[in-house]
Amino acid sequence: MTQLETELYSVREELTSMWGLVHSQLQKTLSALINLDRDLAHEVVSIEKRVNAAELKIDRDCEDVLALFSPVAVDLRFLLAALKINTNLERIADIAEGISKFVINADSSFKPQLLETTKVVEMFSEAIKMLEETLNAFENGDASSVRAVFKQDDFLDDINRNANDFTIEYLKNAPEDLDQALYVVSIIRKLERVGDHVKNIAEEIIFYLEAMVLKHSSKKSLQ
Repeated sequence: MTQLETELYSVREELTSMWGLVHSQLQKTLSALINLDRDLAHEVVSIEKRVNAAELKIDRDCEDVLALFSPVAVDLRFLLAALKINTNLERIADIAEGISKFVINADSSFKPQLLETTKVVEMFSEAIKMLEETLNAFENGDASSVRAVFKQDDFLDDINRNANDFTIEYLKNAPEDLDQALYVVSIIRKLERVGDHVKNIAEEIIFYLEAMVLKHSSKKSLQ
């Protein structure tokens, strides 16, 4: 391997490790939400420091490779995509931390019927699946499979749009759960942003693999 290839391999390994860490943060946050596991939620908040440190190192390493080797073509696209993917992963981790803080501050376990009616668990699971699929596409160099993420993001958007209606319907029969319902709506809003960040990651994977810029593209061209 050339020195450039060695450096690119190192960045790739760091980025996939960051991906796995953020994926784990989301999974732990979902489990903490369902089970009101405050210890697990505190763990997510604590690990956020590792995510921040990893983001800074990846940024620094990408910038060093760009400065020292002046890569071109696919190598340049990889580094530019890695920088943006790294930023979006860190923001997803921030959202997981924010949701975990909701769990820590909750007075009691979230009512199963509330979680079911608002579809928040379904939404959470889909967001985690989207993150898994982008990682698989990145590792396998498969730009075609990552396009499924755009339709999955539409699914998250639909739940977000209907969140108020779902919540109002639930509160008609359980007005005493107003505080919990407000927490859940806030979580749904955060999960919608997770979907947006994963979609951004998918766009960067396509840019890296196909040299196609999809930012601001119509939905038709994305799918």
